[in-house]
Amino acid sequence: MITEHAFRDHCEKITEDALHGNDEMKAKYSIITILVTLLLFGLTGNSYPWHDETHMAIAKAAGYKKWYNSAGADMIKIKAMKIERPNHYVSNPRETIVTTEMVLRQIKKYNKKTDITGHLYGAIIASIRDYLKQKHKGKYGEYHLAFCAHYLGDLSQPLHNTLYNSYNRKNHASTDGIINDEVFDNMDKIKIYPIKIRSEVDLAKQIARIANLSIQKGYQIEDEKRLLTEEEAYVQIGHSASLFRAILIYVEKIGLE
Repeated sequence: MITEHAFRDHCEKITEDALHGNDEMKAKYSIITILVTLLLFGLTGNSYPWHDETHMAIAKAAGYKKWYNSAGADMIKIKAMKIERPNHYVSNPRETIVTTEMVLRQIKKYNKKTDITGHLYGAIIASIRDYLKQKHKGKYGEYHLAFCAHYLGDLSQPLHNTLYNSYNRKNHASTDGIINDEVFDNMDKIKIYPIKIRSEVDLAKQIARIANLSIQKGYQIEDEKRLLTEEEAYVQIGHSASLFRAILIYVEKIGLE
């Protein structure tokens, strides 16, 4: 069975041979092969997230009592990669403006492994729905809320919102870990600001707002050929923590109705 990294290496080799090889190599690949390869390669996003401590710090800053569960969505990828992976990213081309409607359309794609472009935004709302369903049945729903916490962290990681191109591949791991080793010692740098959520539509608007900020930041650092700075990382995760705090208030209110 071909691995993800082997697939990416194969795609890179095909593209390199087709575009820059000798005449024999160029003739080997049709234009259709090249286009399909580039499409799959660019749209299949990277699901590697902020590292564990960063995700947990976001949830803790938001006031989530079970913040230590927020890295679990990455653990499950060990056994369910094809299903879970598209929940962690959206491969947005540079000109994309995320709308409320776009977020809401993604909800039905939750846990759908065939959606290679990713559906992170819909996964946030879908996981909240699953949490509330379990709560209304009198069952333990916290794991669904922990998934939500994780997805919210991915929402502010700029490279989870852009195409998985050469810049993204080269710098993704470094971006994930930019503040990981220090974040628990600097919780005061995660700034929480007020957000009010009264409905799913309100939530979708806030998800779209942060997604657009992340897209903008992702392509900014790509154009400037640099990594995300620590200061920028704290601003980004502050968006996630602020929205998660608002969600915690929202689901508690819904649960009491």
